[in-house]
Amino acid sequence: MDFTPVASLIDRLTSWRVPWAEVLVMHHNEIVFQYRNGFENVEEKTPIRDNAIFNLYSMTKIMTCVAALQLVEKGDILLLDPLSQYLPEFAEMQVKKTLPNGEVYYEKAARPITVRDLFTMTAGFSYDINAPSIQEAVERTNGTLPTREFARALAKEPLMFEPGTHWNYSMCHDVLGALIEVVSGKRFGTYLQDEIIKPLGMNDTTFDLNEKQQTRLIPQYLFDEQQDKAVRMDGNGFRIGTELDSGGAGLLSTVTDYAKFLNALTGYGTSPEGVRILSRASVELMRTDHLNDMTRPDFSWDHMYGYGYGLGVRTHISKAGSGSLSPIGEFGWAGAAGCMAIIDPDSGLTVMYAQHLLNSQEHYVHRRLRNAVYSCL
Repeated sequence: MDFTPVASLIDRLTSWRVPWAEVLVMHHNEIVFQYRNGFENVEEKTPIRDNAIFNLYSMTKIMTCVAALQLVEKGDILLLDPLSQYLPEFAEMQVKKTLPNGEVYYEKAARPITVRDLFTMTAGFSYDINAPSIQEAVERTNGTLPTREFARALAKEPLMFEPGTHWNYSMCHDVLGALIEVVSGKRFGTYLQDEIIKPLGMNDTTFDLNEKQQTRLIPQYLFDEQQDKAVRMDGNGFRIGTELDSGGAGLLSTVTDYAKFLNALTGYGTSPEGVRILSRASVELMRTDHLNDMTRPDFSWDHMYGYGYGLGVRTHISKAGSGSLSPIGEFGWAGAAGCMAIIDPDSGLTVMYAQHLLNSQEHYVHRRLRNAVYSCL
């Protein structure tokens, strides 16, 4: 396998808008290629180092959904259970409706939010972290906003649509984190450490960095079109409380560390060392397309053509639609600063790609990277 095309693409990206980029490719549990280029600190021209820590943002969602599927496997929850069975505040939800003349009114939801709706982004939530009830809860908790309090606050906001009738990228997986807390009896971050992170031998994946890890947290950038350069913009705007273990966007990690988790999914839920975090049946359910005639039109991002949406992941359903060199059933997700996962059990392939640039150029980068990797196999 000659990965020269992948290295060339990384070089091209880092000479363009992306300050640094790194890719790790595993094939049948062996690292067959790892390459990085660019500057972790643009101002000081510091080359990107090994084991740099960065924000995963929405790639957190994959681990959150795996954690919740563990509870499904134990019989603690069912996908079709009403969410209010575990989080009572979601029992009486209001749906925001708009008349043709623009008048807004509210109506009681016709059906309950289910656990499955959280996985599949069909609950009716938005991604408005500035919603009044959430901001009130931030102030009331003195900026801590624990995960469980976040869910209580979100439940006070009206739904955008009847549960199950549309797909909308939202804070569903943050609520899934609260559900895991209630059902497991552990803080969400602790559950992840106990059931996934530590068993897989991952030492640098966490919601809260220790002092030593903090020294490896690297700068984050935003590409400024007017200045035609990347400008420093640190912090995670989605983690709006110091005690909010955000199941949607809160984890930090390294390329090598998170690749261990992704590769366990490539192994149908079991790591090369024999650590099982999910059953094969759960991995297959996760990568099954859960969109239907009502929700499919909403999943219309151009870089997702040819993909369906499973339990928290994109899943490849049409090579003709995607133009992708990856096989049907390849799955994964990405993050706001540009990281991306490719999980392909049928090919025995795991790809962990990382960068740390908000307005990440995802639509340009990810499809090209995927095709470059598969062309090398």
